[in-house]
Amino acid sequence: MTRQPIVILGGFLISPEAYGPMVARLEQLSGQPVQLVPVGKPEWLLTVFAFAWARILDRVQATAAELARRSPTGKVTLIGHSSGGIMLRLFLDDAPFQGRRYDGKALADTLVMLGSPHTALKATVLRRMVAERLPGAPFADRVRYVSVAGDLDLQAASPMAQRLAPTAYRNSSGDPHDRGDGLVPVASALLTGSTPLVLPGVAHGGAFGPSWYGSPEVVERWWTSAFSGSGGTSGSWPAGAAR
Repeated sequence: MTRQPIVILGGFLISPEAYGPMVARLEQLSGQPVQLVPVGKPEWLLTVFAFAWARILDRVQATAAELARRSPTGKVTLIGHSSGGIMLRLFLDDAPFQGRRYDGKALADTLVMLGSPHTALKATVLRRMVAERLPGAPFADRVRYVSVAGDLDLQAASPMAQRLAPTAYRNSSGDPHDRGDGLVPVASALLTGSTPLVLPGVAHGGAFGPSWYGSPEVVERWWTSAFSGSGGTSGSWPAGAAR
């Protein structure tokens, strides 16, 4: 992979501090600047409204534009965790949203999505809007999409994951016994048209299990696999065939 700066957008209600180890490990692995877009919990609570999405995406655009100016490739790599991955799919688009035209694909040539709920029976209005407006990977001719899913053994998960997973899976896929990271089922996290990667034993967040997408050793797993050309999945989904 060509070395270039990285922009991270975290997930709903997860504090910026939680991503510190991810930022540090990615800086070591890439040798490039890594910037987390700061979003506080009050701001996340407002994301039931489109204007709050736009405020966050404005911040993503400013960060990506600044890093792209200093990038050896003129582009950046985008990484979105959970809801952040859905919002970054919208950021790539050049169609109007809340009076803005982001066209993030002019600034980024790679989008990595970690445990992002791309499909759900009970999706929020704005998530459903992204799925309908931008199905699959519509900019795959210019942007590499990588979707990463955790496949957590709930017997080894935290009490919170054991309590929440059945309802979360049912709301997403209809199956309370589905495979997933404790919050998002594997099938939901694998975006159609993306390079898929399933990580056994990985939880959605630190509250769901000791090893999650932002744990330094897990960061190395998905980063190395995604950019070595060996991306793929365990179980029934073959490499390159996210369903």
